[in-house]
Amino acid sequence: MNPHPTPTEVCLVVGAGDATGGAIARRFAREGLHVVASRRRGDLSRFVADIEAAGGSATAVHSDARDEDSVRALVAKAEQIGPITACIFNIGGNVRFPIAETSAQVYRKVWEMCAFAAFLVGREVVEPMRKRGRGTLLFTGASASLRGNTGFAAFAGGKHALRALAQSMARELGPEGVHVAHIIIDGLIDNPSTKALFPDMFEARMPDGILRPDDIAEAYWQLHRQPRSAWTFEMDLRPYKEQW
Repeated sequence: MNPHPTPTEVCLVVGAGDATGGAIARRFAREGLHVVASRRRGDLSRFVADIEAAGGSATAVHSDARDEDSVRALVAKAEQIGPITACIFNIGGNVRFPIAETSAQVYRKVWEMCAFAAFLVGREVVEPMRKRGRGTLLFTGASASLRGNTGFAAFAGGKHALRALAQSMARELGPEGVHVAHIIIDGLIDNPSTKALFPDMFEARMPDGILRPDDIAEAYWQLHRQPRSAWTFEMDLRPYKEQW
């Protein structure tokens, strides 16, 4: 089992949104890790303030995970704060277009967000981990990681590629002490955007037929602290009302 982290250990959250990413960051901060929260744009000051108000520590960094130089700079900055013990790749990219309306630009952008960015982040962050012989890299997947559906050609293509990347990295890096895992989020997540997109379904499934970000975050923390003798590669998270 991973030793209890010192205050200088770092959890890097790439794709630190207000719902799932924020909950994961708060959960790891509660255990004493310094959180480095990254996304391409948007105000991250409240994100940091919430963690600090709860007694944790955090640093916000704007970074484009699709750009190689930007990712290298992000990882270097995080390592200056302390050793990256855990990295969570939480970039989404969920869009829905009929195949005839899916432009080349849309498909390429979704693939860059879901798969190419994951490759860049994963490659850079595991280099210092493998030198230390320990670390956790968690990739957020979706139902689309396993199956395509009407209107989701771009999203499913990107998420399938993400899963393949995670599998390859887990097999290569596990023997070196780096735990790579892929988490399939199957269901609606409790956040404002989901409620706006699926109002009827959202209301019908409340209160506990919707994935709560804090409950998702708990699963991520448990994956991070698993003993090496029983590592999980893939975990499915879905509410009890979800059909699958």
